[in-house]
Amino acid sequence: MTHMTTTTTIGFDLDMTLIDSRPGIHACYRALADRTGTYIDADLAVTRLGPPLVDELVHWFPADEIDAMADLYREMYPSIAITATPAMTGAREAITAVQASGGRAIVVTAKYEPNAKLHLEHLGIAPDEVIGDLWAERKAEALLAHGATVYVGDHTGDVRGARTANAYSVAVATGPCDAAELREAGADVVLADLTEFPAWLTSYSR
Repeated sequence: MTHMTTTTTIGFDLDMTLIDSRPGIHACYRALADRTGTYIDADLAVTRLGPPLVDELVHWFPADEIDAMADLYREMYPSIAITATPAMTGAREAITAVQASGGRAIVVTAKYEPNAKLHLEHLGIAPDEVIGDLWAERKAEALLAHGATVYVGDHTGDVRGARTANAYSVAVATGPCDAAELREAGADVVLADLTEFPAWLTSYSR
């Protein structure tokens, strides 16, 4: 049995942190547009990944259709987006580095949890826990519940989530927010990408 007090738990965001979800999400928005006959600018949508799905759908559908469209998108998603989505460079190694050092790696994402798990299983990335449907400050709920002391993400919303949980904020400049924005939001450290994470972890652990 692992004693939580002696084990470091590190949280990771999913989209644009561990996985490059742009190709899969782009394909899914195009399929949703075809299915509903509604125009969706998929190129634009994938430049602002991070926030919950409904935050994007409000740009394209009337308010009373949002819930139904979100359900339809999530239902179509596994057959369209999973195989189209690669891991970010260094993602597997980052999770493995945490576990190899005796820590626990958890994924806390705004993505619908069953689809988040499908992505990780498909890519052979095996965190200790996956918690979905939490965005920005609300990510702190999972980080606090699991005793996470570090949270790694690519968005200013991830920095806010870490801050709310009093966790150390590690930002990677691989998503829609650049290094300057992430620093300004209060990230403790900004890495170019996850390939820099194992070395950072070693120095942080010391």
